[in-house]
Amino acid sequence: MKIIIPVESKNADAPVCPSFGRTPFFMLFDTETQKSDFIDNAAANSQGGAGIKAAQTLVDSGAKILITYRCGQNAADVLNAGGIKIYKAENGSANDNIKKYKEEKLSVLTDIHPGFHNHGGKNK
Repeated sequence: MKIIIPVESKNADAPVCPSFGRTPFFMLFDTETQKSDFIDNAAANSQGGAGIKAAQTLVDSGAKILITYRCGQNAADVLNAGGIKIYKAENGSANDNIKKYKEEKLSVLTDIHPGFHNHGGKNK
């Protein structure tokens, strides 16, 4: 199974990025091989619709789990249609959050917001 997390840099020990749609990178972790790959987020500099574009990238990656602090409604709709479950990130690195997910210590993200619509949304 593949888990995907927005990160600030191409490093598994990087913190989870507080912005989903405008994160610079996504870390894609494969639970079968225990290997991580990094995907550049082409949507990061979009004028609008960054969350939707980023969500489609995740669907295309084959990920089944997203760990993030927040997600807008339009992006969540794309993720849900693509069969990706969304979990709420906790403070720490991408690796910390993968470990918490495996230990079933993360909760499903239920607080889906309407979207920031060109406001950046960098606050946790």
